[in-house]
Amino acid sequence: MKFFAVLNLLALVGYSLAAEGRCPLSPTSASGSATHGGSYCSGELIFEDNFDWLDEGKWQHEITLAGGGNWEFQWYVNDRRNSYTENGVLHIKPTLTSDIYGEDFLYYGNIKLGNECTNADNWGCDRTGSAEDILNPVRSARLRTLNSFSFKYGRVEVRAKLPAGDWLWPAIWMLPSQWRYGGWPRSGEIDIMESRGNRNLVANGVPIGAEQIASTMHFGPDSTANAWPSAHYERNSAPGRGFNQDFHRYQLEWTPDHLTFKVDDSELGTVWVGSGFWDRGAFSQNVPWFQNPWQNGGRDAPFDQEFHILLNLAVGGVNFFPDDAWNPDGKPWSNSAPHGCTNFWHGHDAWLRTWNYYVPGNTDSHMQIDYVRVWAL
Repeated sequence: MKFFAVLNLLALVGYSLAAEGRCPLSPTSASGSATHGGSYCSGELIFEDNFDWLDEGKWQHEITLAGGGNWEFQWYVNDRRNSYTENGVLHIKPTLTSDIYGEDFLYYGNIKLGNECTNADNWGCDRTGSAEDILNPVRSARLRTLNSFSFKYGRVEVRAKLPAGDWLWPAIWMLPSQWRYGGWPRSGEIDIMESRGNRNLVANGVPIGAEQIASTMHFGPDSTANAWPSAHYERNSAPGRGFNQDFHRYQLEWTPDHLTFKVDDSELGTVWVGSGFWDRGAFSQNVPWFQNPWQNGGRDAPFDQEFHILLNLAVGGVNFFPDDAWNPDGKPWSNSAPHGCTNFWHGHDAWLRTWNYYVPGNTDSHMQIDYVRVWAL
């Protein structure tokens, strides 16, 4: 506890120095219950969690069946079976819904999340299973700092060990806190790190599973006009040394002029603001029927607003795992299938084996986070 008291004292000292103009002022802004809400000194540590315990004052659990916008197969819950800390590490662990309610419940049960539901999209708060469309067969966790910490501009570092197991989808990312420019992707999205848990997933001769990470920015005037390919970077590990085998530092430097993504201090790519994201996406040429939603924003709009941090472990869905990629046990569903979640569940004997799900004490399928830190520019 003394360590955190010292951190709080240092934050107050930094706030005082910034307020008095006695240090180089940062362009960073921040808001929320875990901030002091004033000016910041350049280089000041403005958010930190070392996960000595699960601080629900900093991290809000999302509770929903919505599927994350990709019809993913997990149910996000606030349950210590799925999110907990141990030895200074946050674990996000996928478990089976049937372990609690039985397999028949997937086909005939009903889940009503009531007032605790955080996202009603796509029957996210109230869903009933059927023989064709079963209930979400996996339980997992998605944590966010929406209420405690939102910021604009800064340096982010998250030290994490990624999970291994077919169709697992870990992510460290950021979303706008106010959605000033409208719904996704008009207000932007910043993906610091995404990966796939498959140990042997290959597309066009390239491993795209646990040996690959990616960083991406999403922006556009409509969900059908998203210029993410112009701000997407990938990195593969050495063969046989997937990102599931060790902890790595996933990093973002976000300034008014550029956003740079790194892993272990090695750059994946830099997105320069230049003349703005409307021009970067070539939307006037590609989709001239849309108006520029950022015309009254800053040059770096929509990335001129405060964002918050998310940590989650998703499963499957209809966008992230290519149908034409090779996997040793195949893929039990296709992205265009009308009942993909049911097909996914019918293949559970194969993918559960890759999770080492029934091996006592095994943490292969866990997303593990050592710390999250954010500094002012």
